[in-house]
Amino acid sequence: MSDAIFTPSRRSVLAAAGLAATTGCVRRVRSALDRETPRQLSLSVKTLPADADPAATRIARVLTQNLRLVGINATLVPMELEELYRDVLLNQSFDLYISTFPGFSDPDVLRLLLHSQFAVEPGWQNPFGVSDLSLDELLETQAMESGRDRKQTLAAVQRRIARDQPFTVIAFPDEIRATRATSFLGWNPQWTGKATDFLQLTPAELATSPSIPPAIRDSETVETNPEPPAADSTTRATRTDTESAPEATTTTPSSETDLITARMTIVDPRPTRNRNPLAVEFRGGVPLTDLVYDSLARRVDGSLVPWAAESWSWETAEYTMPSVTVSLRPGQTWHDGEALTAEDVVFTYEFLADTSLGEFSTPVPAPMYRTESSLVSDVRALDDLTVELSFANASPEVAVNTLTVPLLPEHIWRETARRASVAGIDTGRQITEALVWGNPRPVGSGPFQFADATVDTFVSFEPFTEHFLVSEDESGPLGPYQHAFAFDQLRFDYVPSSAACVELLTLDRADATASPLAPQSARDIGRAENLDFHVVPSTGFYHLGFNVRTAPLSDPRFRRAIASLLDKQYLVDSVFDGYATPATSPLDGTKFVPSDLEWNGEDAELPFVGTNGQLNVERARQRFKDAGYRYTDSGKLVYG
Repeated sequence: MSDAIFTPSRRSVLAAAGLAATTGCVRRVRSALDRETPRQLSLSVKTLPADADPAATRIARVLTQNLRLVGINATLVPMELEELYRDVLLNQSFDLYISTFPGFSDPDVLRLLLHSQFAVEPGWQNPFGVSDLSLDELLETQAMESGRDRKQTLAAVQRRIARDQPFTVIAFPDEIRATRATSFLGWNPQWTGKATDFLQLTPAELATSPSIPPAIRDSETVETNPEPPAADSTTRATRTDTESAPEATTTTPSSETDLITARMTIVDPRPTRNRNPLAVEFRGGVPLTDLVYDSLARRVDGSLVPWAAESWSWETAEYTMPSVTVSLRPGQTWHDGEALTAEDVVFTYEFLADTSLGEFSTPVPAPMYRTESSLVSDVRALDDLTVELSFANASPEVAVNTLTVPLLPEHIWRETARRASVAGIDTGRQITEALVWGNPRPVGSGPFQFADATVDTFVSFEPFTEHFLVSEDESGPLGPYQHAFAFDQLRFDYVPSSAACVELLTLDRADATASPLAPQSARDIGRAENLDFHVVPSTGFYHLGFNVRTAPLSDPRFRRAIASLLDKQYLVDSVFDGYATPATSPLDGTKFVPSDLEWNGEDAELPFVGTNGQLNVERARQRFKDAGYRYTDSGKLVYG
């Protein structure tokens, strides 16, 4: 026999059952036999294609190969980003996937990722389908705590993640970008392409103007790095970005004077297609919607400071719900000239909690900003410029993050509360127009307003000259942005490869890369005399996601055996050229990670079963056997 599993013959089954006479009964016995016969386990690994994310593709290939080595019939399924996000975040139609989790600013994001309350919602709300009441309790507790108590509870959450592996953290990539030192002054050394980075730019040709603040006029750009640090050349990945730079695309100004344009490149075409801040499958990467939509608070130098809000004050009396009273800056308007009032703020929070505004039988929350909106228990306008938000289950340390959601104009978004249906989304849930609308000409109150776009080509913005940064005399944290808008247009050209982005900069056909670049571009940037090299650690991470709704992926022992198939240090060296940090915890690099989960040369919980990327197949198979799974004589892992 080729298989170690005994398979009864058709005759013996019929004889034992005494059912040799009836065809219909034979069919039923065959069906029962099929159910009882063990079969080789098959799993698909979904990820992005190599031209969209070379790192994700290479990690997925390694995983697929190692799954096959341990006897699993594994299939690699490359998918476009929108399709992948729809399968994983909206339809929950996957076995395993390799992707990045977006960056985050507070560990309460773990509540979004893992609380069973969110398991039936679309988006990054528990896409894995975890249902664990004891974990729920820990996640709820940390949201209500602060300081040392919260840190201890979050340590327990991280240990539970490491033990049960609902997802496997692989590595935190470094974000690599480049800027032209001679184009603009004021480049942030920690350049990430966020909205506040653009507000500090001054064209070099205007640098001698007395109207430019000395702090910007006399600033030095980040030092050019001719040879960026990298892993040993023998472990470098082969360059995948081989396309040459596309022809320059320029905008012909309508006036006699040329426009001063800040020219950026992006490697993700989604902002050219969709500008809806609530469309989860279109958001991620460079947050261009943050240019258009202001929030009550923004992060400046790592701290939340009032932005559209002039100030706020907390009420935290014992035995009462914490609340915050927010005072808006007076005179703010939307880009279409309508006044921004407290009623718009109230609408925003109510709309994020239920985009149907109570018209459907059950609420339809926006998947984006769900972490924040889920904390708000009540919101009301006290007058035209004052809003009060109340929180039932959150400490001020956590609840303050709710002030970062984008403010939405009620007169535009209210009409999107109607029912919608979309091809490709099969959730069995009610969907509103707000979640699928392309929002082609967005109207916000942010420092930049939409100007123009061509799908898969470019999107451009222009300064909103009625913004409070222009009309108000700012000081304190917002002082550096007081003289913003020293250029006429901010343009983002879609360039499909990192190599082409760098080439455009060297040819003076772009001023900066807004999207992170592939690690293989680092040396090219360093060798270019006119480019500056920016490396910033990311708070997002590459991970392996499991759909725990179905067996055997519902078994944590099985997930642990799969997680041990990835050599994280080897992947960092070979896939990321050393521009990443391997990790065990999703909070690695923060003050919240416990010492026992810090990276110390190997995974603190599940070391790789092998050496230098080479899998020890016998040991790896033994892990599956120890978890209770069986093999045939031909080496197939069987299930059922």
